[in-house]
Amino acid sequence: MKIDYSNLEKKINYKFKDRTLLVKSLTHKSYDKINNNEKIEFLGDRVLGLIIAKKLLEIYPNEKEGILDKKFASLVNKKTCLQVARNINLEKYILTFNPKNKKIKVEDKVVADCCEALIGAIYLDKGFLVVENCILSLWKKNIEDSIVTQIDAKTKLQEYSLKKFKKLPIYKIISNTGPRHKPIFKVSVKLPGSKIYIGQGSSKKEAEQNAAILCIDSNL
Repeated sequence: MKIDYSNLEKKINYKFKDRTLLVKSLTHKSYDKINNNEKIEFLGDRVLGLIIAKKLLEIYPNEKEGILDKKFASLVNKKTCLQVARNINLEKYILTFNPKNKKIKVEDKVVADCCEALIGAIYLDKGFLVVENCILSLWKKNIEDSIVTQIDAKTKLQEYSLKKFKKLPIYKIISNTGPRHKPIFKVSVKLPGSKIYIGQGSSKKEAEQNAAILCIDSNL
């Protein structure tokens, strides 16, 4: 079966040097028991995890490990991989056993696995920096959604404080350091009778959110 992969390469904004890696990454074991994507998927899963973990540490430098772990799990699970795969119509390019050459729906797990295998293939074809750019582009909306969840932290803390103490949380800027193009803000937040929680970020707003998350984690 002849498949034109050029549209897929446009969607992921990457053209393979070795097209056989791309084909192998989208070949299910039911189609070819020897030259299939199982091992490349294994690699892609690890590459995806490393890059998402690295990005989360950059976004949330002061976040607790437990919260980072939850964000990480939501970004690398099969459900998210399937969503990313559907966004680029990956199922159209997957090779599975189909003796009558009919239009069949590829199982969700197979599609999600192929998404990880595609990542592994890009890594093998061009290396870490290129696959990192591809992943951050494909996962852009999902990563942004995780930031939206963080933005809600300040509102959540405010609601809690008003309900329990009838007072607003108190925020204070502790410091603003670093060069103008890359500032580092430190902001504290305190509830009535609580200890002070300090958050850090590249803006006052981000630092406040990080401080609010630390406070929520300890008090709610």
